[in-house]
Amino acid sequence: MKPVSTTKAPAAIGPYVQGMIVNGLFYSSGQIPLNPEGVMVEGSIEEQTHQVFANLKAVLEEAGSSLSQVVKTTVFIKDMNDFVVLNEIYAIHFGDHKPARSTVEVARLPKDAKVEIEVIAVVS
Repeated sequence: MKPVSTTKAPAAIGPYVQGMIVNGLFYSSGQIPLNPEGVMVEGSIEEQTHQVFANLKAVLEEAGSSLSQVVKTTVFIKDMNDFVVLNEIYAIHFGDHKPARSTVEVARLPKDAKVEIEVIAVVS
């Protein structure tokens, strides 16, 4: 097992790592819309989702992977009414690549984020 850590994404806010590589797969911790300095990006679901993807791209790059190598995502969303907008931003970042996905509405996310996403990806 190899932990993954980068200063291009926010540090973990608890006793965990940004991600872990095991047997050629990268498992990310959930990313919320904190900037790399650990400050919450306030605003709309669009703004928060774009920041989550910036964080995911940073940890994937550090792991030697990318969004195009993601095989599974899990999306946690605070309000399912934001599902359509979230899907639009998600599609922008993934383009033609369509990994498997689960989406779950939750009562509350860390730091009162509107969205959190975790990924599993192949490492080159």
